[in-house]
Amino acid sequence: MSANHAAFNLIFRFVENYVSPIAGRISSQRHVMAIRDGFISAMPFMIVGSFLLVFAYPPFSPDTTLGFARAWLDMAKQFEGQILTPFDMTMGVMSLYICAAIAYNLGKHYVKSHQLDPFMCAMLSLMAFLLIAAPKTKGALPVDSLGGTGIFTAILVAIYCVEMMRFLKAHNIGIRLPDQVPPMIKNSFDLLIPVLVVVLTLYPLSLLIQSQFGMLIPQAIMAIFKPLVAAADSLPAILLAVLIGHLLWFAGIHGAAIVSGMLQMFWLTNLGMNQTALAQSTPLPHIFMEAFWTFFIVIGGSGATMGLVFCYLRSRSAHLRSIGRLSVVPSIFNINEPVIFGTPIVMNPVFFIPFLLAPMVNAVLAWAAMKLDLIGRVISVVPWTAPAPVGAAWALGWDFRAAILVVLLAVVSAIIYYPFFKVYEKQLLAQEAEEAQRTEEESQQVA
Repeated sequence: MSANHAAFNLIFRFVENYVSPIAGRISSQRHVMAIRDGFISAMPFMIVGSFLLVFAYPPFSPDTTLGFARAWLDMAKQFEGQILTPFDMTMGVMSLYICAAIAYNLGKHYVKSHQLDPFMCAMLSLMAFLLIAAPKTKGALPVDSLGGTGIFTAILVAIYCVEMMRFLKAHNIGIRLPDQVPPMIKNSFDLLIPVLVVVLTLYPLSLLIQSQFGMLIPQAIMAIFKPLVAAADSLPAILLAVLIGHLLWFAGIHGAAIVSGMLQMFWLTNLGMNQTALAQSTPLPHIFMEAFWTFFIVIGGSGATMGLVFCYLRSRSAHLRSIGRLSVVPSIFNINEPVIFGTPIVMNPVFFIPFLLAPMVNAVLAWAAMKLDLIGRVISVVPWTAPAPVGAAWALGWDFRAAILVVLLAVVSAIIYYPFFKVYEKQLLAQEAEEAQRTEEESQQVA
């Protein structure tokens, strides 16, 4: 037991002294915060667009004879273009929303220090992104690079434009107008030089890449990042992300927020590729996306604590039983702060192993199920507060085999937590008995 305790202390000191400070600095870095908030701002468009994609491609076999399924399939085929138009204007051009949202959120960091207008930052970034990602071809704007393939470019363009505006402001480079000029007109003229700089820097670069390599900047960037995207979709990468996120959580830092913020660009790129493959009736290539994390790995919240909550409901400890009752409803909606801080799990050596092990086992089992085609793969963005079985089925295009797998994974998590739960329950029962005896003795003394 002392050896285990020493090992725990060693791991905890490493996380506290090395991992936590680095994670804290990364999570508070303005560019990381802007990227994270930008993805969050664009999420409503993606959720609605994903829902329509599922509606356009019903989860039934093309040769089904069931009345409802046959009617849905026929209607979806007949009105496919009309159904997919809102999808094309949301998920199909999600990089536009992401670019503008990141620039806006980054611009907010410079409002006081450099008097930047966040709205103008967003407008400039939007123009710059369209300039290099959708040059007019045969009288139309191509949209191939405005979806998932343009995400990395959208991030880089947003940061470049805002930082260039900050640089110009810091060095007083711009058109100066009298103070009597209305603010909106001054803001518009402030944007003239940045627009000129963007056109003179990004557009020649785009023309050069098109002439030399026959591709647009987003396609070239995707070619560079392709090995990284492929690596991020592997099982070792998934397990590493789960491990880091939960080590941070155990040290009291919201590890899920940090890890998911850094992985969003990979998740959305993978999602865009899956949706493109679905529309082309080809096999879905990617597994690791936000819905995979939310509904298969961390069932009930970080640590996959839903199984632990159900253990608590039948606990002999009054404290754990009350925590279970308080946590069961939030846990269904993937909110587990009550159980994490009410137990507490944070910095509790008894729960260190299962808190890391349960989500990692879930990740391996769910990854294997998708790799072996026992269930489908993610094609939709789903609100993270959806109950896990429902959210999993929804994310996979209403593949109800996913809901069954989620239930099995919750049971597996409960089994992993159970022996550690019993150890902690025994400790609490001893404390509660001691407290009850002390209270009884004090009452007898008063009598």
